[in-house]
Amino acid sequence: MSDSIISTRWTPDDVARIDAASASHAPLITPQRRVIDTLDLWDYWPVQRTDGHPAEIAGGTLFIALSAPILPDPDARHAVARMRLLHRVGADWHDLGPLLPDGLSPGSREWSGSAIVLSDDRTITLYYTAAGLRDEAQTSFIQRLFQTSGTLSVAKHAVTVSRWTAPSECVVPDDIHYTSEMTGGGAIGSIKAFRDPAFFRDPADGAEYLLFAASLAQSRSAWNGAVGIARRETDGEWQILPPLIDADGLNNELERPHVIVWNGLYYLFWSTQTKVFAPSGPTGPTGLYGMVADALFGPWRPLNRSGLVFGNPPDAPYQAYSWLVLPDLCVQSFVDLVGLTEPARDVAQARAHFGGTPAPELRIMLDGDRAWLA
Repeated sequence: MSDSIISTRWTPDDVARIDAASASHAPLITPQRRVIDTLDLWDYWPVQRTDGHPAEIAGGTLFIALSAPILPDPDARHAVARMRLLHRVGADWHDLGPLLPDGLSPGSREWSGSAIVLSDDRTITLYYTAAGLRDEAQTSFIQRLFQTSGTLSVAKHAVTVSRWTAPSECVVPDDIHYTSEMTGGGAIGSIKAFRDPAFFRDPADGAEYLLFAASLAQSRSAWNGAVGIARRETDGEWQILPPLIDADGLNNELERPHVIVWNGLYYLFWSTQTKVFAPSGPTGPTGLYGMVADALFGPWRPLNRSGLVFGNPPDAPYQAYSWLVLPDLCVQSFVDLVGLTEPARDVAQARAHFGGTPAPELRIMLDGDRAWLA
């Protein structure tokens, strides 16, 4: 099958079709109350059923978020990120503490992923990014995909997930489709990707997949982002496959990619930022992008002919990021830099404007190759 998969390219011609005057923009975000007063939170996702719908657990929804202490420089959070478990019941959030025990993860920090509760309502399987190496002397940008399973327990609405299995590396870059070279560092537009695993079960045949943000191995461009994919085989192992989408020469980071099925069509979404488009142009706003296809392996067509679903508003181009579209078309993200029209001039200004908490939820509408904010 892998030999017959042809990647769809997201091209400069696609992005050039973005019309700034008519493009859809998210509404302005006002300062939001923090879910946890002492922590920054970002990149959050619900515990889902295998069909992608959030699981109802103890009268609410379990969420996993990246978390860090409130540091003077909000960008420094990426170097100390830990996954944290939260329970949302109605409008109320309850902090359940770190998701994984200290020392369990093989990285120096934990980055985004997805989590599935199995049909037994007791087992949660977590797919996530282990960034760096445990006990490394200098922070590195190595990224590896791991999976682990824990036991869900609910007693009088007290929710715990414990007895996590030893994390196992589930998908490894092959240096044919996806590069394992991560020494680009963390400068703007230079960090390479092998992260953000998102589980997807194809309703057409029940096959299970992981999508992930990747960087192309056979590229001559520094801007070589891709949406990677792997399929679970009958023995439980994951087979790496060619990318669904590549942005070679256009964009360096197609982050947190995920698929939903709506009215019989497949919709693939990702987040990206203006600063990671190739400087030769064209560029799009920081926003939610996507494509549509008749089947998982395409060919894919850019939504709205450009790929842009919606961007941050021109008056607040950095206000939110890391959008996740759920099967009911609800869109979740986190509050990034609120109220800035230009990049923060220094660390103090960035800290003063960084939200570090879930953003107000949005909703999109889908009709064939068109997508817009409800």
